[in-house]
Amino acid sequence: MPTNAPTAAHALTDVTSSASALRRFLHGLPGVDAVGLEARAASLGTRSIKTTAKAYAIDLAISMVDLTTLEGADTPGKVRALGAKAVLPDPTDRTAPATAAVCVYPDMVAVAKQAVAGSTVKVASVATAFPAGRAALPVKLADVRDAVAAGADEIDMVIDRGAFLAGDYLKVYDEIVAVKEVAGAARLKVIFETGELSTYDNIRRASWLGMLAGADFIKTSTGKVAVNATPANTLVMLEAVRDFRAQTGVQVGVKPAGGIRTSKDAIKFLVLVNETAGEDWLDNHWFRFGASSLLNDLLMQRQKLATGRYSGPDYVTVD
Repeated sequence: MPTNAPTAAHALTDVTSSASALRRFLHGLPGVDAVGLEARAASLGTRSIKTTAKAYAIDLAISMVDLTTLEGADTPGKVRALGAKAVLPDPTDRTAPATAAVCVYPDMVAVAKQAVAGSTVKVASVATAFPAGRAALPVKLADVRDAVAAGADEIDMVIDRGAFLAGDYLKVYDEIVAVKEVAGAARLKVIFETGELSTYDNIRRASWLGMLAGADFIKTSTGKVAVNATPANTLVMLEAVRDFRAQTGVQVGVKPAGGIRTSKDAIKFLVLVNETAGEDWLDNHWFRFGASSLLNDLLMQRQKLATGRYSGPDYVTVD
């Protein structure tokens, strides 16, 4: 079984020994053929999944959802309702799997933790001045400490995109390492905000940078910008985790987030995972969907497969 990411920083020590060494390594990664990448992502998206395979894929996708609310208007009541839905997505069918986690702001972690108590559902918290990441490192680390102290099982941090785009890769690396240390036993998801990185080459570099720094997961987006998870940018990240494990023996998870709203979309991403990284990633320990409305469509499609008809609009809760 592949190891978790905390040992990754030791696997390529020379690469992170200096700013110049890190730059040479990241810019020495193979360039991404954008046309070929997008064509492959589109081709894999045409795979037809039917009957029992589709039912399996829907349940797998439900189990991979990080059910998310990250709004200024979040209330304890909303978070408790979200937690209840994560634990028992379909109250009329207890065979439906629970989601992987609920994802909330740090001040709502304690509420979410209580809501999912006794279940397999984890509590994830965004941190490090989410979503922009524009804060001093001590402020970011305090954000993480608060979330962990409240009981967060997972931390979703944002990188300093300004530093990354300016080529200050060592600053980004050092911040991830510092957050990883403060997060302790909580698994760390590192968000790149791929929609702001401009090129697939930058997404590949960010993926390797995050993994070298000890990320347990690499994540596409905050869901707060115009371009979030796409099949193409997720494919780049899946190739990166596959190649990273081949080189280091360390397995790192992937989380596309934002814009994945339908069962059809989710299944396309599962095909990408299977065909690119492989079956080892087809588990919610290694692959997640950051989503809110996706779960509703998965439940509707699940009932359609079981009964042959779609439910009325009141069948699932509207988030």
